[in-house]
Amino acid sequence: MLRLVLAALAAAAQGRGIESLWYVRGEESIQAFLAHADQISIVSPQVFAMDSNGIITGSVDPRVISTARAKGVKLIPLVMNPGFDQPSIHRVLNDPDARATALRSLAELCRVNRFDGIQFDFENFHVNDRDAFTAFTRMAVDSVHRAGCSLSAAVVPRMTDDPGANSYDRWIHDNWRAGFDYKALAETLDFISYMTYAQHTGGSSPGPVAGYPWMQACLEYVLALGVPPGKISLGLAGYSDWWYPSYNEREGARLRGSDISYTRGLELLAAAGGTATWDSVQLAPFAMWESQGVFQHLWLEDARAFMAKRELVIRHGLRGYSVWLLGSEDPAVWPALRKVSPTYRE
Repeated sequence: MLRLVLAALAAAAQGRGIESLWYVRGEESIQAFLAHADQISIVSPQVFAMDSNGIITGSVDPRVISTARAKGVKLIPLVMNPGFDQPSIHRVLNDPDARATALRSLAELCRVNRFDGIQFDFENFHVNDRDAFTAFTRMAVDSVHRAGCSLSAAVVPRMTDDPGANSYDRWIHDNWRAGFDYKALAETLDFISYMTYAQHTGGSSPGPVAGYPWMQACLEYVLALGVPPGKISLGLAGYSDWWYPSYNEREGARLRGSDISYTRGLELLAAAGGTATWDSVQLAPFAMWESQGVFQHLWLEDARAFMAKRELVIRHGLRGYSVWLLGSEDPAVWPALRKVSPTYRE
C-alpha cells in the first residue's frame, strides 16, 4: 500500500512540476541568478535582518528584483536573526513589545516592496523557545497574508527527538534542531523549506554535506509526523565542504571546516593532485590527501549528487526543493535540470 501511495504522489509531483527555490547571498549568487533565472521558480535573497527590537533592515539588489519580475520568478526574501544570534531572537519571541514591532515590520516589508512572500530564516534558538516560535509564526501568518505575501520558514531538520548522549549531539539538538514543531508550522505556513544539508559542518568531524541516508531519514521522520508532502520543499546542497588543519592564538590548533563552491573544490583537488571517489552509499564524491603529513578532507556536491538527491522530491511527491547556495553549485547542474523537466511556474 505504501508503495502505491508513494507512486501516486510521485506521479502527481511530475504532473504539476517541481518548484525550485534557490537562495542568494552575495555577488556570485546574483550573477548566477541573472544567468539561470529561466530555470528557477523562486529566488530567496538572504538580505533582511530582524534585530532584538523586531526592527527589520536590509534591501534586495535591484538587479534581482528586475530579473525576477521579467522572468516570472517569485521573489521571497529571507528574514533572519543577524548572525543567528540566540539572545536577539529569544527577545523577539518572548517580549510583547518586540514581538508587536516585528509583526508590524513584517507586514510593512510586504506592503512596501510587493514581495511574493517572506521566508523566516531564524536559527540557533533554544528548544525552550519552541512553543514561542510556533505562536509567533501563527501571528505572523495573519499579518503577512493580509499584506499580500505568503509566509514560509527554513527549518533545520532532524531524524529523531532523542538528543543523544554525546555533548555535540545534545548541543546541536537543543540549540539548532529541536526548536521546530514541524507539524504545527506546516499547518500554519504556506510551506517549509526543510534544510537537509549541513549534516556535517565546520564544527563537526569531516563527512558528507548531505549524505543520502541522512537526508532520507530526516525526510521520513517529518513525513511520519503528518506533515503533508505538498508543504515540504526539500533542502538540497549546492555547496561543498573542505576540512583542513589551522592554528590561531585564540583557538589553538584545530581541524577547521569551510563551505566552498564546487569549482573551488575542484581547484583544491587539482592542486593536491588528487581524485575524488564516488561514495555509493552517501551519493556524493569525496577525497582526502596528505599535506605536510596531515590529511585534508573534501566532500563535493556535484551534478550527479544533486540529481540523485532531487529524486527524493519526486519519489515522495514533495512540492519541490530549496537550494543553498546559488552560485556554489556544479555548473553541470543546469543542463541536467533542463533535461528532466521544465521550470515550474504557478
